[in-house]
Amino acid sequence: MNLVTSIVVIVAIGVGATVVMDLWGLVRKQTLGVPAPDYGMVGRWIGHMPRGRFAHKSIAASRPVRGEQFVGWTVHYLIGVAYAALLIAIVGPDWLREPTLIPPLLVGVGTVVAPFFIMQPGMGAGVAASRTPNPMTARIQSLLNHFVFGLGLYVSALVVSRIVH
Repeated sequence: MNLVTSIVVIVAIGVGATVVMDLWGLVRKQTLGVPAPDYGMVGRWIGHMPRGRFAHKSIAASRPVRGEQFVGWTVHYLIGVAYAALLIAIVGPDWLREPTLIPPLLVGVGTVVAPFFIMQPGMGAGVAASRTPNPMTARIQSLLNHFVFGLGLYVSALVVSRIVH
């Protein structure tokens, strides 16, 4: 596979997995009443970084940033693509010929480290959502989201592998 094809494959898998995670968020909201993540708050957090502010007491209480919804959703999808690249870097491109379930699940669940130790503390929720009203529920929801993302990596890789190979 040449470089351009590799990049297209990684982008397709990352975007596909992120779409699966977002669809899960819609289903979860409709069936369980669990609110979908507000990626505008991620955009707000990112938007404050060029001004030197990386941590907030409460991102919701912080000053809004122009275009925060767009920035948040864009970053959300770019992170999905980065995690797809991480998966391929770990398992190697030959995995795409016949994708298996365990590697993307491990990567999906493993990526929960980023929100637990970077995003949530930076946005004022504490390490692993320790400052939220119900930390254990928030942790379980994060783990579920990342598990579903891992499933999305697998399903997207299956689809892409059928097209490319």
